[in-house]
Amino acid sequence: MFYQKEMDKVLRFGDVVRGYISTNPTIREPILSSKLESYNYKIDIGMPKYSVVLTPCCSIEEGMISLTTLIKVRSDFFKNQYFAEDLTRINRIMEPQLAHSPDKWERFTLEEQQRYLAERINYALLNLFIYEENEIFKKYTLRKREIRYYMIDYKNIYTIKCAMIKRPEKVKPEDAPIIESKVLQLSIRARSELRDKFAYYYSRPPKEDMILED
Repeated sequence: MFYQKEMDKVLRFGDVVRGYISTNPTIREPILSSKLESYNYKIDIGMPKYSVVLTPCCSIEEGMISLTTLIKVRSDFFKNQYFAEDLTRINRIMEPQLAHSPDKWERFTLEEQQRYLAERINYALLNLFIYEENEIFKKYTLRKREIRYYMIDYKNIYTIKCAMIKRPEKVKPEDAPIIESKVLQLSIRARSELRDKFAYYYSRPPKEDMILED
């Protein structure tokens, strides 16, 4: 089970929510000058259909949460038969050769294959997490398939401030719109998978640090 049948009346890590704007700033370069005319930036503001809460459950408080937009999956996922059978397999640890389509794995050199096989933990597409199909999601077509799979990208996280965001014991009746914005809650297992991959994505030591440690 990917989604909880009965939702808690509080925001949880991994919840699908609606009604929140997204913001994405773009700059030409760091704004280091005090001269206003040298600034060159833009801020794209959108209203995604659904977003996902990426603040840990125990840290949802003080009028702030982190969100990321729920987006369509990529068609190239279906080139890998292991993924095509169930796209949520991308969320979990797997045998290294399963993370690649058979023809791509065969194109790797023996040295590259050995490097993948030697890795302690094997996730595919580290920055992505797939949300299972659900009737509330709009259908779309990829490679002649009608699907309702969506995904999030850990590289695209932004912050929302709202005074209604509080710890459960501090929520008042007038804060109801925050709870009403929640449309899906992950099961304990799915939330654990999200937490594990999310933590691994940010906890990986860079190669240069590993070399220095050796």
